Amino acid sequence: MINSPASQEEPQLLKGHIHILGICGTFMGGIALLARELGYRVTGSDTNVYPPMSDQLQSAGIELMQGYAAAHLQPPPGQVVVGNALSRGNPAVEYMLNAGLDYISGPQWLAENVLRDKWVLAVAGTHGKTTSSSLLAWILEYAGLQPGFLIGGVPANFGLSARTGGSDFFVVEADEYDTAFFDKRSKFVHYRPRTLVINNLEFDHADIFPDLAAIQRQFHHLLRCVPGEGLVIHRAAVRAIEEVLALGCWTATETFAVGEAADWRAELLSADGAGFSVQAPAEAEAVAVQWDYLGRHNVENALVALAAARHVGVPVAVGLAALAGFRGVKRRLERLGEVGGVTVFDDFAHHPTAIATTLQGLRASAGSGRLIALIEPRSNTMRMGQHRAQLAACTAAADAVYWFQPEGMDWSLDTVIADSPVQATLTRDVRQLARQVSQQARPGDRVVIMSNGSFGGIHQILLDELEAANPR
Repeated sequence: MINSPASQEEPQLLKGHIHILGICGTFMGGIALLARELGYRVTGSDTNVYPPMSDQLQSAGIELMQGYAAAHLQPPPGQVVVGNALSRGNPAVEYMLNAGLDYISGPQWLAENVLRDKWVLAVAGTHGKTTSSSLLAWILEYAGLQPGFLIGGVPANFGLSARTGGSDFFVVEADEYDTAFFDKRSKFVHYRPRTLVINNLEFDHADIFPDLAAIQRQFHHLLRCVPGEGLVIHRAAVRAIEEVLALGCWTATETFAVGEAADWRAELLSADGAGFSVQAPAEAEAVAVQWDYLGRHNVENALVALAAARHVGVPVAVGLAALAGFRGVKRRLERLGEVGGVTVFDDFAHHPTAIATTLQGLRASAGSGRLIALIEPRSNTMRMGQHRAQLAACTAAADAVYWFQPEGMDWSLDTVIADSPVQATLTRDVRQLARQVSQQARPGDRVVIMSNGSFGGIHQILLDELEAANPR
């Protein structure tokens, strides 16, 4: 059991006790922070109690318990909030059901306790949700609107993944993953947004969806919840999205694109995406933007954030001014440090498209240095082999790539190595990988670590190895 010190400014505990199963996931951790802020006593259980979420929870005075023991629910809390990683057979779940405890899913708890009577701005799509929702929350904050938010990451401008806010506006990262073992609808169906962003739409989450059509059906359920006086903002000319809209849409729409015809259009002024222009609807001229972020995908993220912010009354000029102050999101192309002229980045890559766009952005800004990618294909869909045909090609922008084969993976990465368009190496040892990269990296190189998990702690191991290889 990990006992956490109470925060210096604890909310007055006027409400009951809730216990959260799966509390250290980014979404459920956000639920815990919101509940604590609202005055609940919050405890929680998880098998993966590690930073950055554990740090946030501990600083908020939330008691964390390792594992899923029935004893964690004794004496019984007023309500158990169940994360979607929990399933039948889990000791805590079985005790909860046998004891007749009151339980609820995280998305339903959010809808009933936080989102009711709010103007919800939901950011959905296969990629870019975390960065787009972080950008949107920051633009609203910059404009003085004090939004609440729940984001599947930690925006550096706020230093936490969730807060209730000081206004009627609430930004939520709208995930299509299922809700709970007892509610197989997508999480986002619970949110009932007035402003909806659909960044893109591809096949993912093969562990719960048989095909793209099943995901599209859930997105259409989401569309059915958007009021006629709301707004749906979506990427232009994406067949999968157009097919969802064709099933029925009762809300006004706006499109966005980079280098293509759309209501919101951007043009790259530099190949790396650090400079671009924005042409907004009904604005006379395009406006040039310079910021610290790389890649065409981040330009798209900026466009949708600007569009969603304008829907709640933020002028385009104010939104554009806010971009310069955006400080990014942890684990979204986060610069970890520079040692001996080698710059190391961390990116939460989980899909071939995300890997490709991130590498393309880094390649465009790398200059004469090499781009080296360290990739752990850890998502459920990748581990099942659903994307194996796309994995080799998605690394074409790198100079060299190291693929890490996780334990328990359903297939071998040997075929990816064989088909790779760039120098590729397969490894199963994190420390050996870090040592090999540190010995081969040269000043000017960029190394990007890509995984949606901890990757065996390679981030710090690599930095330490680079320090050892480049003594001062």
